[in-house]
Amino acid sequence: MADVRDLYQEVIFEHNKNPRNFGVLADHNRHAVGHNPLCGDQLTVYLMVDDNDVVQDVKFEGSGCAISVASASLMTQILKGKSKQEADELFQAFHDVCTKEREAEDVPELGKLAVLTGVRDFPSRVKCATLAWHTVHAALEHDEEGASVTTE
Repeated sequence: MADVRDLYQEVIFEHNKNPRNFGVLADHNRHAVGHNPLCGDQLTVYLMVDDNDVVQDVKFEGSGCAISVASASLMTQILKGKSKQEADELFQAFHDVCTKEREAEDVPELGKLAVLTGVRDFPSRVKCATLAWHTVHAALEHDEEGASVTTE
């Protein structure tokens, strides 16, 4: 169990310190703002989605706790090249694992995201881990007002 916690902390630390795909996507055609008023996490997700609803590029900017930033960073890496449907399925799977409705080993497509499912033992942190996903879902649905994760 200590090895899993060490990996969990290492991945979160690395992606928080050096977030991937951080910044504004200049040629985006969809975006949304996400906010977690309970802890102050706030981010904007920018997407370039083609005519077939495939995510060609994704970036984010904002600030928040290490879990929120790491989750957004990991999410941007896994979403490139995914269809809207695949993105929705990944979001649901990630959410289900974070909320103990499924086990991470049952969802191999989560890849490195699986290390973030350690938040399941800290219910107040689930919102931090899923904020980016709620926000990208809003962007895919053309809801620029975005997502607020006061409730799950």
